[in-house]
Order: sequence, then structure tokens, then C-alpha cells
Amino acid sequence: MEIKIGVKQTQREIILETDEDAKELAARVEEKIQSEGLLTFTDTKGRQVFVPSASLGYLEIGAETPRRVGFSA
Repeated sequence: MEIKIGVKQTQREIILETDEDAKELAARVEEKIQSEGLLTFTDTKGRQVFVPSASLGYLEIGAETPRRVGFSA
């Protein structure tokens, strides 16, 4: 699933692809925002992204879609 992270006072957004469950991710983000902690995300390639919750502008969690196989549209 795709995650888009908007950081305050930054025009570019951070885009990650992750295998994490959407409900678990949303619960973890909500917990970190309430405690003003550091949000950590790990993408499918093992890259880690750290965002201070106070700097978080928005977070968009994409729908889980299966990968397409073949050449059809």
C-alpha cells in the first residue's frame, strides 16, 4: 500500500510503499501524534523514514490493491 506523508513547511511529500496493515498503521500514527513522539515508517525495500509528529502536516494511507500480472489494462 502507498503512504504519502506531508511535512509542515515543505512542498514535497514523502511517498512510501509498505506491506504494513492499514489499521495497525493508523493506530500507531494516532498514538504517536497524541504522545508527540517520533513516527517511523519502513518501506518494502527496508528504507526507514523518521518524522517528528509535531512536523506532520498530513498522512494519506492508500488502499491495499493486489499487484497486476500480465500486459492487460
